[in-house]
Amino acid sequence: MDRNTLIGLLLMFGIIAGSFYLMKPSDVEIKKEQALQDSLARVKKGLAPLTDSTKTNGQIVTTQPAQTADSATLKLPFGATKFGTEKIITLENDKIIAKISSKGGRVKSVQLKGETNFNGKPLLLFEGDDNKFGLKFNVAGQAINTNDLYFTSEDADVKITGEDSKSIKLKLNYGADQYIEYVYTLKGHGYNLGLDINTKGIQNKIDQKSIDLDWETILLQKEQNIASERQKSTIYYKEGDNVDHLSEAKDEEKELKEKVVWIAFKQHYFSNILSSKTGFTSTKVDVKSTKEEGVIKLYSSTAQLDYATQRDNNYSLSFFFGPNQYKTLKAEGHDFHKIINMGWGPMRWINQFITVPVFDFLDGFNMSYGIVILILTLLLKLVLSPLTYKSYLSMAKMRVLKPQLDEIKAKVGEDNAVLLQQEQMKLYKTAGVNPLGGCLPLVLQMPFTIAFFYFFPNLFELRGESFLFMKDMSTYDTLFSFAPIFGVLNHVSLMCVLMTLTTLLTTWYNNSTSGATGQMKYIGYIMPLIFFFVLNSFPAGLNYYYFLSAILTFLTQLIIRSMVNDDKILAKLESNKKNPKVQKKSTFQSRMEEAMRQAQQNKK
Repeated sequence: MDRNTLIGLLLMFGIIAGSFYLMKPSDVEIKKEQALQDSLARVKKGLAPLTDSTKTNGQIVTTQPAQTADSATLKLPFGATKFGTEKIITLENDKIIAKISSKGGRVKSVQLKGETNFNGKPLLLFEGDDNKFGLKFNVAGQAINTNDLYFTSEDADVKITGEDSKSIKLKLNYGADQYIEYVYTLKGHGYNLGLDINTKGIQNKIDQKSIDLDWETILLQKEQNIASERQKSTIYYKEGDNVDHLSEAKDEEKELKEKVVWIAFKQHYFSNILSSKTGFTSTKVDVKSTKEEGVIKLYSSTAQLDYATQRDNNYSLSFFFGPNQYKTLKAEGHDFHKIINMGWGPMRWINQFITVPVFDFLDGFNMSYGIVILILTLLLKLVLSPLTYKSYLSMAKMRVLKPQLDEIKAKVGEDNAVLLQQEQMKLYKTAGVNPLGGCLPLVLQMPFTIAFFYFFPNLFELRGESFLFMKDMSTYDTLFSFAPIFGVLNHVSLMCVLMTLTTLLTTWYNNSTSGATGQMKYIGYIMPLIFFFVLNSFPAGLNYYYFLSAILTFLTQLIIRSMVNDDKILAKLESNKKNPKVQKKSTFQSRMEEAMRQAQQNKK
């Protein structure tokens, strides 16, 4: 290749690279395109496009164009109900403030009293047109959706206290003594809003034997870590006797075959749950993710309500608008508590039957949650201390045998790995040492460690609770922040740093006491560094527990080491070599020796 050709190729590459750089869309253009795509997705779901929306206090408020009545529309079924003026009725008790709209007869917004968003503003589960709820059916060939129609009501705002309850009625009129009625009932205490739907005098007007109940909601950001909030939000449902859920990591749509008892639009720490006394049939649930700023996910469900054409119909429903607090959901019954992810298998059993009861007991003393976690960690370490002692004792045995293992290595050489392992296993057998003795106790402790990995990130009680330098133990604390690296890492958590440092200290001490060499010595240092990047964005409460656990493990090992005499251990192992009963092979040792014998023969 001559010089001119080379220069030409370089110029061509330069022009191409420059064009990519110069023609690259700006961040503003990228956001506009993303907003357009999100708006199109909302339109497909029947929601107002974002271009027609404004945001108030972080909530999307969609403006609707005014409609003008015309004679042709008025003659259609429910035609007169397509025009009207929206009226808002407020129901309030000690827990929630629910605003009911005459347009659609739906719950327009729900505020949880005593709770705030991460930015300190009042916590609204949803607001405005972000919540759609209505019956869909056909009358005289016309498709009807009650969400778009205007109900009438004579009720006014009401605040309920004590054991009292209050009901309000909204009617969707069809004709004289022909209507659909919504009756909302709120008690003076609790998170439940009852809804009775009555159809009166229209049984022969509806064309089918079932009515579709359509419920759609857009849930907005409430926590500091929106990525974590999205990962822990999805639709749960109870189908028959089983509680299941859609994917938390991807979009999913599912048609449920059995009767559904309830449907939960779950956000990380809060849920909207709709239940039915008679159950829903032919239910479809759908969850969609979005990258729209401040929006967690888009939920929708469609279920059938059996409709009898020979009589008036009644449907008894109930909404739960409240926190994903284990004891609160457990008290509600209906397996609501199963929407909280407590882990799987043994980890769920540990959390459900050990961790939660102990935590609730300690919580009853009204202590700081930082102190509660400290006591919980101390109790756990105390219960597991026998396993810790056995693990350390096994490592001590390996440590005192190290000079003899080195002699075997020098005698056999490292070229014949199979023979070297055979001689080492022979030494372990004669000395009565199980080479896995130090690992098994640690393995038995792992389910508890993993169980807490699920417990703390889903613990509602930590939300908004501060301790030491941690302003909110339910999310990460920030030592300092910076521009995103790889689009993910944009801060450093001080508690995560402290947890990592204490874990490295414990690893160093274990290596020095066990005499670990080679790759095993360095793996112990690599794992805490990896976990730093994994746990950096996890709740400070979880990292605080791991920090305490590492500190207590280190202190426990110091105490145990002061109780263990290496000379006495070595003397005991030497006496074992003369005791045939001790030299009896374990099942593991027999299998290991057989495997090595086969490997040696194959090598020959």
